[in-house]
Amino acid sequence: MELRGCQQPLHPHSSQKPSSSSPSTSSTNPAGYLLPRTTSAWLACAFLSLALLHLLCCSPDPTQWALVFSPPRHYFNGTYSSSVSAAAYVNLAQGRQISCDYSEGQWVWSPGHARRYNATTCGVVKDSQDCVRNGRPDTGYLDWRWRPTAAACPLPPFDAAAFLGAVRGKHVAFVGDSMARNQAESLLCLLAASPSFPSRLVYHQSDPPGLSQNFLVRRWAFPTHGVTVSVYWAPFLVRATGRVDDYHLPYSSVHLDALAERWSAEADTMDVAVLSAGHWFLKWAMFYNGSGVVGVHMLPESNNHTEIGFASPFREVIRKALERLVLGVGGGGGGRTVVLATLSPSHFEKAWDDPTTCARKRPYEDGEKEVDAEAAELRRVVKEEAASAAARNGGAAATTIKVLDVTKLATMRPDGHPGAYMHMDPFGPGKPDKMLNDCLHSCLPGPVDTSQDQTAVVSSEGRRGACRDREGIKLLGSGL
Repeated sequence: MELRGCQQPLHPHSSQKPSSSSPSTSSTNPAGYLLPRTTSAWLACAFLSLALLHLLCCSPDPTQWALVFSPPRHYFNGTYSSSVSAAAYVNLAQGRQISCDYSEGQWVWSPGHARRYNATTCGVVKDSQDCVRNGRPDTGYLDWRWRPTAAACPLPPFDAAAFLGAVRGKHVAFVGDSMARNQAESLLCLLAASPSFPSRLVYHQSDPPGLSQNFLVRRWAFPTHGVTVSVYWAPFLVRATGRVDDYHLPYSSVHLDALAERWSAEADTMDVAVLSAGHWFLKWAMFYNGSGVVGVHMLPESNNHTEIGFASPFREVIRKALERLVLGVGGGGGGRTVVLATLSPSHFEKAWDDPTTCARKRPYEDGEKEVDAEAAELRRVVKEEAASAAARNGGAAATTIKVLDVTKLATMRPDGHPGAYMHMDPFGPGKPDKMLNDCLHSCLPGPVDTSQDQTAVVSSEGRRGACRDREGIKLLGSGL
């Protein structure tokens, strides 16, 4: 049987005719049967197999897979993860959809769950986020697992072999601020935990001397699968100067009309693009459109300019980044998967230089801590712009847009930050009473690894691109 496209109906009996010349027909086929029972059984199995293959390859909604499929297949289609923050699965037995909102749940005690790699031997983690190396004595923060509210929607741990197999030959890129870097390093360490998948750093570019010494681009290769993983430093996603380069300066100058050059220039090489930004929009900034100032944020001394807050500039930037990735150069996104991560909030409870400002040792209980207003607003913008991009560019590109909604699960983990243990042995002899604390990033290993359990975000041009619905873009996210 030849399948000519994903919309062709399957009729397994259409080419079969009963033959009176077959000696077995009359002897084994009871009255009323067109085919022998054994033949009918085989054809029924073939029909079911083809139907499942059709669902696997060509369902108009990549979230509507059966839970019975194997983990690698789930990874391949991106439904194994809570990058789909409100995915709908099909229950084949009952013929109904099960709503899976992975953004809702609770942290449950699961000894050893996050002890999946050694950050020191991994070789890519910043010293300030290697909490075990720096002497953090309590390691209970490694013993919690995110359990989604829906019992029918389990969240299995990250599978390196399945992930690399799914993105074979592809370029996975993390673009944004230091939270994008935190996520990328988590992924790299989870992959490096298996000796079967060696990697090597193939490119590194940093700021010139005298600036903040942030990396600009880093890239790793996994030769066993032809996979490339890159991290692009672009904290505003658009071009920015000032404080973003030199912390001694009072504010950042942000050019809303111009995407950051390096990642934008290489966007067409990205098969999976994970965008993570937001924290820098909450800081002191002056926003430009061309050469003109359109407004400022947290600069009351700028009497000649209007305070416009953070949400409006953030929305404009997310929209512009999506246009670049969805439409691409020449108007084609090329089957790309774009993932928008929502904000992971900080947990400074005291002054930034108080070594106990984020010293909690357990997650918040459900209902004990609400998502703060700023994080909720930025999350709302991400979801709305993802929905708008799908509607606006529906017929223009075969691009999947996903929302990785981590805001609530990150809000509930005040215990997962380095805090004072961004420094080696911070409470040892001779150490100062006041010091810089990191209550923003995750320890590695730590809670951020759950993002990799959730995402496993991949796209396949061959298997998914041919069977798009009329919109041509898939939008997967909570409340959309």
